Amino acid sequence: MEINSDFTARVVVHSDELDWQASPVKGVDRRMLDRIGGEVARATTIVRYAPGSRFSAHTHTGGEEFIVLDGVFQDEHGDFSAGTYVRNPPTTRHTPGSERGCTIFVKLWQFDMEDRNQFRKNMAEELGSPVNGVASAVLHEDDREIVTYYHLDAGATMSSNAEGGIEVLVIDGEITSGDDTLERNGWLRLPEGEGLSIKAGPDGARIWMKSGHLPFAQPPAV
Repeated sequence: MEINSDFTARVVVHSDELDWQASPVKGVDRRMLDRIGGEVARATTIVRYAPGSRFSAHTHTGGEEFIVLDGVFQDEHGDFSAGTYVRNPPTTRHTPGSERGCTIFVKLWQFDMEDRNQFRKNMAEELGSPVNGVASAVLHEDDREIVTYYHLDAGATMSSNAEGGIEVLVIDGEITSGDDTLERNGWLRLPEGEGLSIKAGPDGARIWMKSGHLPFAQPPAV
């Protein structure tokens, strides 16, 4: 399966307009943003857990990172509330589920295979003081990518000319980028060489951004 697999193209997805698709696990549905592969895939997905749903224990051979968008995600390592950013690198193992239900934004098979840096962060607690209406936090940085989180006040602007491609998820609020307006759960991916310029809407915006990673995009090593 291939979805938005041309990493040289600009992609905009208004994910809340997509139909939910059933996963192999009852009660767990998903909206696929990009994907290369079948059930084992390099994938970027919004996943919804119904109350009481749970996967069986499994190992993330290619690593997993996710943001809890709403509700409480759970595994044997703890409870992860909305606003939590988690990195589970290659070889980590868990049994994910949610007693009360939750929605997460998750990326699979997009790690350096030697990465062993496992952590969780409350993104809002990482923010620095705002500058020109924009507060930011670096959540993760290595030789392949930089992951950041931003709070933009109403009407605030920001730009980036980061190398290696840029990817943005709108967690809350609204942004405009060129001719596109993205609201909550809107997703934007810019190819290498294309800069980002955005403006927050009247209620501001909270966004997650990753840059530098697209040259490393490839199918899972299975």
